[in-house]
Amino acid sequence: MSIKTEEMVLNMGPQHPSTHGVLRLELVLEGELIRDVIPHIGYLHRCFEKHAEVMTYPQVIPYTDRMDYLASMYNEFGYVVAVERLLEIEVPERVEYIRVIMGELQRIASHLVALGTYGADIGAFTPFLFCFRDREKILNLFEITCGARLLYNYMWVGGLSHDIHPDFVRLTKDFIKEFKPNLKELNDLLTFNQIFVDRTANVGILPPDTAINYGVTGPNLRASGVKWDLRRNDPYSVYHKFDFEIPIGKGEKGTVGDCWDRYYMRVLEMYESLKIIEQAIDNIPEGDVTSAIPKRIKPPEGQIYARVENPRGELGYFIISDGSVNPFRVKVRAPSFVNMEVFGELCKDHLVADVVAILGSIDIVLGEIDR
Repeated sequence: MSIKTEEMVLNMGPQHPSTHGVLRLELVLEGELIRDVIPHIGYLHRCFEKHAEVMTYPQVIPYTDRMDYLASMYNEFGYVVAVERLLEIEVPERVEYIRVIMGELQRIASHLVALGTYGADIGAFTPFLFCFRDREKILNLFEITCGARLLYNYMWVGGLSHDIHPDFVRLTKDFIKEFKPNLKELNDLLTFNQIFVDRTANVGILPPDTAINYGVTGPNLRASGVKWDLRRNDPYSVYHKFDFEIPIGKGEKGTVGDCWDRYYMRVLEMYESLKIIEQAIDNIPEGDVTSAIPKRIKPPEGQIYARVENPRGELGYFIISDGSVNPFRVKVRAPSFVNMEVFGELCKDHLVADVVAILGSIDIVLGEIDR
């Protein structure tokens, strides 16, 4: 016979360092067991969707950077793809290749932050230093390309703000050569560390049917064993030209779809991103990256929904045009926001200490959740 204790409500955040931004979690506890979690969001709201209504189409691009500020290149990628489809313009192949390279470099940089901070959340600080060391090298590549390290305004409707630097190809190949052994080093240090495995395996299990019903996408969905990636299932840009795998969770250290699987999915995805970059970097066509940029962007009346596979999942832009130079409406499907909905389900009947492990495994960015 079990004795039911009185429930207690405990606030975690918004100042807690492991809430990955400014997130307040209202934990309903029975002893140390979690009975419910109510996330409170909105602390980082910056009115992106309303700003977009009073900006011209090109002026919206810097605002996309500021949603998921760890994946700014991919925020721009999704937006320009949507506007270009609305305008029905064809982008030079050189632009597409460079966009894919930048997008995959951004995916690696984003995953490095996810893995490094996750290690710190669990209690391993050294992987954090390793991950940020390698991320700096990617930011250096972005900096020599467009002058910025975090918020880029690099992908423009119809093209790019700058062509790549004369040394970009060489430096990118140098990075790939250095990064591959570093990724193995990270695996040896953290991935199969017994303490890390004990903290993450069989914790926060997300069954595939639950993931699909909640609309979860990206590495979190693939970790549950669902082979769904927009780069393959709904191709855009020139991804169809590259050979790469879609890794899925297999429950190597526990049950499929647990925290360890979600962590390891991002490790495997970095290997696949390196494959794509290696293929693209050797085959960048010649051309002018600004030749297709319209002098004035004024789409006809209509609407479009375009989606891309950003580091956190399906990033979608729904744009309504009224025929003017400003979009009438821009609505964003932010993967962090959608993925966060399943968080309470994952935490139920776990211990308080597991909240940090589960939250870190989802890899949210509050700027994208609050927009």
